[in-house]
Amino acid sequence: MVTSINDKHIDFFQSVFDVVRLIPEGRVTSYGSIAKYLGSSKSSRMVGWAMNAAHKIPDVPAHRVVNRIGLLTGKFHFGSITEMEEKLKAEGIEVMKDQIQNFKSHYWDPMIELKID
Repeated sequence: MVTSINDKHIDFFQSVFDVVRLIPEGRVTSYGSIAKYLGSSKSSRMVGWAMNAAHKIPDVPAHRVVNRIGLLTGKFHFGSITEMEEKLKAEGIEVMKDQIQNFKSHYWDPMIELKID
């Protein structure tokens, strides 16, 4: 069976959603870290597209995915302009001017956290 480009995107998106579901409350990761974990390090933009599609999936905590320096670049894809920040703050993450404070202390690296022994 030949897989279309759309089927490949759907499979990639599903893999992204699976990783995002594993991010613990109070932690965040980046688009690039997810792409790298999935073996597609140059696909961080695709991870972003997956996150844009995830906002309608209740069990995918898309608010926990930010850019590589902790900016809330996906905030425009939530129900309101402040929803992403509100969700992060509810989990104990400080946000100022659309950027996570103490980003390194909240950063969750799937390459380390989901390492297969």
